[in-house]
Amino acid sequence: MLGIGKKALAAAAILSFASPAMAQDSIKMGALATLEGAFTVLGEDGMRGVKMALEEFNYTAGGKKIDLVTGSSDASPDSAVRGARKLVEQDGVQVLVGPLSGSEGLAVKDYAKTHPEVTFLNGSSAAQDTTLRNPADNFFRFSTEGAQWMAGLGEYAYNDKGYRKVAVLAEDYSFPYTQVFGFLEPFCRLGGEAPVDARFWVPIGNKDYSSVIAALPDDVDAIFVALGGADAVNFLTQYEQAGGSAPLIGGSITVDQTVLGSKGRTRDFIIGTPSAGPISDTWDDAGWNEFVAAYKKQFPDGFPSPSLFAHAYYVNTKAALLGLEAVNGDLSDGGAKYRAALADLEFDTPTGKVSLDERRNAIADMFLSEVVEGPDGNLVNKVIKVIPQVSQTLGLSYDEFLKYGQVGRENPTCG
Repeated sequence: MLGIGKKALAAAAILSFASPAMAQDSIKMGALATLEGAFTVLGEDGMRGVKMALEEFNYTAGGKKIDLVTGSSDASPDSAVRGARKLVEQDGVQVLVGPLSGSEGLAVKDYAKTHPEVTFLNGSSAAQDTTLRNPADNFFRFSTEGAQWMAGLGEYAYNDKGYRKVAVLAEDYSFPYTQVFGFLEPFCRLGGEAPVDARFWVPIGNKDYSSVIAALPDDVDAIFVALGGADAVNFLTQYEQAGGSAPLIGGSITVDQTVLGSKGRTRDFIIGTPSAGPISDTWDDAGWNEFVAAYKKQFPDGFPSPSLFAHAYYVNTKAALLGLEAVNGDLSDGGAKYRAALADLEFDTPTGKVSLDERRNAIADMFLSEVVEGPDGNLVNKVIKVIPQVSQTLGLSYDEFLKYGQVGRENPTCG
């Protein structure tokens, strides 16, 4: 009996000494997305993108096994920080991909500064100031942001559609502010109007749009709508039921597959709606078509085409894995070499080449598109034009771009 006890103790000692080495054979990666609240469907597709990238790498990078730990938020900054804190401080992730929504990204960026040894890569959060002002050295965004996503749309609405005056309806937080700015800056510069009193701001999770619909002015050529998820579905359904007839201009997530792929509503009236963003469903490109085919095969119950959330989380997760490959999975220096590798990373995505600027924000191609009915009856975004390699400062120097000021309800004033 005594001999058995000594052997057991010896085995336990060996295991205790071996565990640090064994731990180095794997890397814990966190993925944080909105798996509750009005943006749940967006978060679910974001997680599909994470899993696509991990499957592509066989859950291995730099010779290390990748252990995925998921976290949930509800699109509020507080919930995003709680989710990130759990992943970092309780689950011990060394790399974190997320969050999904704009103001969440601002909050997680600030949280990242308190854990410089952890590397954060954006999910799909697209608020401008996550990277433009006071960035975190350990926060990377390979998925671009909301003003970049609007590239070409303001010019198209003014020059091609002939719109001169628009109303605005958007959720009242940082990402829609960024989208509205990205659309209005060129539209207003060309001579368009979007009076401040014709801009309507609603909270995330708003269900009743009747008062907003009644207040929308009649003397506008179109309505720019920057809503997402259930908010977009609720407005579009209620606007149609109320007999709304003004043409719509879509924010990137207003006519994304998370909305176009929803069931149980008549959608014919949004055919022809122009939009812009980081993807376009019908882009005739081999890389994109391969990505769509892989998405459909891996997630037959997903959307007819991957949403921009699946795309963004995929791109950021793939960047995380490529960075790990570059340093052979070595995070022993607190991730310093890893972050240096990420900063220099340039690679091909399903939507073209992506690289980072000096504030670790992506430079990438954008897509001007229009909603059409696909051959199988599904609504899709058809490519009108590809705008190549759009920077966060929209081609201006950093100092010149900062003169625009922070995005908000009234920037630009525009009529």
